[in-house]
Parts: sequence; structure tokens; C-alpha cells
Amino acid sequence: MAARKPQPLRAIGSLVLLGAGKMGGAMLDGWLARGLSPKKLVVIEPQPGKSVKALTRRGLKLNPKGTPAAAAAIVIAVKPQTAPAAVPPLKPYVGKSTLVLSIMAGRTIGFLEKSLPPGTAIVRAMPNTPAAIGRGISVAVANAKVSARQRKLAGDLLAAIGKVEWVGDEALIDAVTALSGSGPAYVFLLAEAMTKAGIAAGLPPELAARLARETVAGSGELLHRSDLDAATLRQNVTSPGGTTAAALELLMGPGGFDELLTMAVAAATRRSRELAG
Repeated sequence: MAARKPQPLRAIGSLVLLGAGKMGGAMLDGWLARGLSPKKLVVIEPQPGKSVKALTRRGLKLNPKGTPAAAAAIVIAVKPQTAPAAVPPLKPYVGKSTLVLSIMAGRTIGFLEKSLPPGTAIVRAMPNTPAAIGRGISVAVANAKVSARQRKLAGDLLAAIGKVEWVGDEALIDAVTALSGSGPAYVFLLAEAMTKAGIAAGLPPELAARLARETVAGSGELLHRSDLDAATLRQNVTSPGGTTAAALELLMGPGGFDELLTMAVAAATRRSRELAG
């Protein structure tokens, strides 16, 4: 009989989730799969979906009234433009040992420190949309108030939706947002462009779309499973003087894919900094 995976979230105290949209909902699903009891959950969401409402029958507290009790952790998963109104009401949930984990894009630790009680332990993280299938990656940074125990708790909460990396400099989060946060859109654009190119080469549209989708998905899974780096995998597909080499000569030449993507990530990084103020 296979050993059961450890479920570190079973031991957590109460957990408050502000925002149960796509990313917040994905995290909620991941926590429940890792053993967190719905009875320990408080969800604050003005427009809850059916799945969240259904969890109230298992003990989840949805938009509770009355005086809040301090929570072990608070996860902020609302849209950044709603933060000035949505974050301050969390103050009653913040106790001396409460961890606040924010996955809002653009909202800095400094913003959160001003919106919450003095001395609050805060972790800011940037996940991405493959979190919806448990294959995301999050990059996190902590303020000086976060203890080793709280850092582990933040890591456990984020691990429910994929892999976790840590950085020591919050300024790097802008580049993280541009690379991995926005990155799924770049991959989906690649599939779109491959479909259009296939159609232009004479393939039926539905066949071109299937070929592009499966090629991108399969190549991503190969990269995920392989011990080889991306450059080596690319080289393994490329025979000298062959069809792939002919395509890569254009894609890797002046003004090609490398240069365009570098400029794209730089543009997204600049925009992230602008949004953060």
C-alpha cells in the first residue's frame, strides 16, 4: 500500500480567504484536497459560486456577521483595484501571530502594511493561471515580521496550487509578474500563431488548431518531465539542414523570437511597476 502524502494544512488554525474567484477558488480547492477542514475556513466573497455555497453545509463560514476572531492566516485574492476598500476591514482578523498572504498583482507589501495593523507579518506572492489545475508556480517575498514558521505556512498554502519559489527583493516581483504571471498568455499566443500559420500553409482550420494545441501541450509536458534544459530539448529536435533548422533560422535571427520576447517581458515589467506606483 502506497504511503499517503503528508497533509500539512490539517494542523492549521482558522483561515480567512478574501476573494474566491478563479485564483482564490483554485487555492481553496487545493487546500481542501490537502486536508484542510471546511470548518476552519472563513470566505469573504460578495458573489460566491455554487461550490463555495455548497461548502457551507460542511461548516465553511461565508461572509459571517458579528465580531471576527483572529485567524492563523489570511489570504487576499481580490482584484488589486478593489484593495483600498476590501483590505482594511480585515483588521479584526489580524492577531499577533496572524500571517497575511497576498496574491494581488501590483499591490506592494508597503501598501498592505499601511492598510493593516502595525507589525503584521505579510507575504506577497505572484502565482499564475495554471494554478487552476495544480500546475502553477508562485514566487513569494516576505516582510521582516514573518517568522520561519509563518514562512513555511505561506509555502504550504501556495504549494496547494503548484511549485513555490522565494526571493529576498520585492522589486523582483515586477519581473516575475512579467515572466511567469503573464507567461501563460505568451504560450497561448504561440498556440494561436501556430494555428494561423498551419492554416496559411494549407491545413484545415480544425486540424491546424488540434495540431497546435497538442504540440504545445505535449512539448510543455516533455519539458516538465525531462531532466534536460529547454535549449537541449530544442537542439534534439533540430537536425542540421532540416525543416526545423529552416524555421529556427528565422525565429532565432535578428528581430526574431528571442528579441521580441525580451522586449515583451520588459514592457510587462515596466507596466507592473507603473501599476504598483
